[in-house]
Amino acid sequence: MASHSTFTADDAVELAVIERSGFVESRHIGSAVVLAGDGTVVTALGDVTTPVFARSALKPLQALASMRSGVPLRGAQVALACASHVGSLDHMDVVEGMLKAAGLREADLLCPPDWPKDEEARAWLVRSEIGRRRLAFNCSGKHAAFLWACSVNGWDRKSYLEPNHPLQQRVRETIEEYTEESIAHLGIDGCGAPVAAISLTGLARAFSRLAKAPGARGAAGDARSATIATSMLDYPWAVQGRGRENTVVMEELGILAKIGAEGVLVLATPQGATAAVKVLDGNVRATTLVGLTMLAAADAVDIPEVARVLENVVEPVMGGGRPVGRIRLGSAVSALLG
Repeated sequence: MASHSTFTADDAVELAVIERSGFVESRHIGSAVVLAGDGTVVTALGDVTTPVFARSALKPLQALASMRSGVPLRGAQVALACASHVGSLDHMDVVEGMLKAAGLREADLLCPPDWPKDEEARAWLVRSEIGRRRLAFNCSGKHAAFLWACSVNGWDRKSYLEPNHPLQQRVRETIEEYTEESIAHLGIDGCGAPVAAISLTGLARAFSRLAKAPGARGAAGDARSATIATSMLDYPWAVQGRGRENTVVMEELGILAKIGAEGVLVLATPQGATAAVKVLDGNVRATTLVGLTMLAAADAVDIPEVARVLENVVEPVMGGGRPVGRIRLGSAVSALLG
């Protein structure tokens, strides 16, 4: 774990630009990779081998580690364990149900209390004078699964976020198995859990395996991985929130979508074609545009369908309450379309 920095601006490319009133006022640089279903690199823009903190894009692998530890997640519970959710009342209800099944309470969660991003849930918490809740934190489903694993195995619940905890050791093993590379650096995520630095190529490789799991046969099959991929697509509202980018992409295109903080996104088709993106300045607003376009350019998804979805998830640049510009592809990505 010797690497202490991600790639530099010199090793990045222009992924997207922000245009306002016909003037380009911002540029998002970064790196991105597309893998074919067999794991070969189809497209590489920028540096796709230097590690990045994959942040919440790792949640499906963390959920897999919890399931491998005996947690009997089912349906929406699986999706919540993989989620960066908006804290809707439905989200909080599912997480609370997970805790009850494990014989635990909200107070056992070690993620910070937070206001939900969902407006209805936030208004309810204000009216009821409950205030911030741990259930509303976007990682509460992952933490509930972690705690459930502790209950199943008799592991200490107060130290489940420590890197040397048996559960976190299993998480590391799972990440390294699925990415097929060693973790370069271990840090602390926003929720307090350990977060691994891996390459974009490794992240794409891991999601390719997850996405293909439902259709895999024999030794290549993995029932828990298949459950994760299937549940994310069956309950896309649980993974982020109704109308949100990841949820819409999964609903409309049937491909796995998982965002991570600081400009990370990974997308994977059922055939295993995968795109992983890291915007170097940490802004996520262009990631879906870039990732879906790169998959479309690689003939992994249908271009008209991608265009329709992007119209719904890429917000216009506003001025005075009306659209005056747009986020558009940077030169490195637009060149892929020919």
